Amino acid sequence: MIKTGQQHLEGLRDGRVVYIGDERVNDVTTHPAFARAAQTVAGLYDMKHDPRYQDTLTFEQNGERYSAWFLQAKNRDDLRKRMNAHKLIADQTCGMMGRSMDHVSGFVTGMSTNPSVFDTENYKFADNLMAYYHHMKENDTFATYAVLPPQAARNPEFYQKQNLPIPTLMVVGQDDEGVTISGMKMLATSAVFCDDIWIGNLLPLAPDQVKQAVTCAVPCNVEGLSMWMRQPISMNADNQFDAPLTWSMDETDVLVICDNVKVPWEKVFVMDDAILAREIYIRTPAHCYGNHQANVRFWSKLELITGLCSKVAQATGADAIPAVRETLGNMSALEATLSGMIHGQIEAAETWPDGFLTFNRRMMYAALNWCTQNHSEIIDTLRELCGGGVFQMPASITVMHDEKLRKDFEEYFQTPQLKAPDRMKLFRLAWDVVGSEFAGRQQQYEKFYAGASFIIRNHSFREAPWEHFDGVVDNLMGTYDIPEPMQAAAE
Repeated sequence: MIKTGQQHLEGLRDGRVVYIGDERVNDVTTHPAFARAAQTVAGLYDMKHDPRYQDTLTFEQNGERYSAWFLQAKNRDDLRKRMNAHKLIADQTCGMMGRSMDHVSGFVTGMSTNPSVFDTENYKFADNLMAYYHHMKENDTFATYAVLPPQAARNPEFYQKQNLPIPTLMVVGQDDEGVTISGMKMLATSAVFCDDIWIGNLLPLAPDQVKQAVTCAVPCNVEGLSMWMRQPISMNADNQFDAPLTWSMDETDVLVICDNVKVPWEKVFVMDDAILAREIYIRTPAHCYGNHQANVRFWSKLELITGLCSKVAQATGADAIPAVRETLGNMSALEATLSGMIHGQIEAAETWPDGFLTFNRRMMYAALNWCTQNHSEIIDTLRELCGGGVFQMPASITVMHDEKLRKDFEEYFQTPQLKAPDRMKLFRLAWDVVGSEFAGRQQQYEKFYAGASFIIRNHSFREAPWEHFDGVVDNLMGTYDIPEPMQAAAE
């Protein structure tokens, strides 16, 4: 089934428990903090029914159509289809909504290509994983994940000394029907717009943290689960003109609290295995599928920023300055670099696991590292090109509603390059990328998207062919030896 936007919105009115401070949100589709972003999500669902995009965003299997992000890749054409679908979705929000419906579905689809990983000596959960994959595919499920412990929980001694429970989520009971979980997880970005939350552990656990080593999926409206929102950013926007990205693209970040939430056994995928809880992401293509989507999403954002650099330079007349043209050329080169790394993941694809083709893991992690490492500098380039222009605008475009103010605005704020409203429209968009609260959230999000830098680089270390690199050195040194006179002296 391919859901429509309206069907998805109706599914969000399901009794989920959402808090903004002490305010209980009864309907996320109508509350001013979420309504416009919910419509953005609905629009992404509706695109799959548009004849112009259906072939890109869906695939046919056994007479049924499914979303392209559930496609298990068996050849390069399948990988290209996945990439093109991710790109089309990301382009609709210029890469500003990272946890769109094609992200976590990529993780689960990647796992489904190697389900044997979920069968251990104690638990046989491969069938559970495959059943959940088919459930997601057949119901066009939008899932997010909560796979990080709360920061305070990383110091368990603090709680033990005070005889307090450690706040991170863990199993607190089990019976014939399933397991019971309690505690906190972060960051379930987009959870208020989702059907399910995938709960797991993307960071390593200590061997004795077996009760925290649970991976499962729960509906967003399951009894005992509540979602605690950070301060919504969208409520800062009075109109789309003054805050074009903030207006409808605040995907929200959520802390999930479970209070004795019951999970049936069929929705449990890892249990009592601190090592496997993390390894399911790297022993299957899950981490590769999901973070390829992240690479593509960043590519869409980089295209927007590169275009803004060009448009801002044109608006100020600075595009005629050789140094500025050099800056624009560098931005274009950066965009081409990321594009090349993304396409390279397909051209150098890996035959892994058996019977499937997967994006090149080393190139994917290199791109992930590149995005995290360069985002701040990329934003600063746009910031420098904007200069003080972003501050030299009225507080709101509503000046156009007053006849006298409108006349003065159009007269004094125009430039040889642009009329006043067009100039303000451009600089408002640039400000929403470099300086607004929405921009600040994006800066923090990209900097720690895949964790601290050492975590990202450890992925690259793990996947690197060190024997090959060492062999290059050894092979070269093997072509020469100590010269004869030195050999004699040495003896």
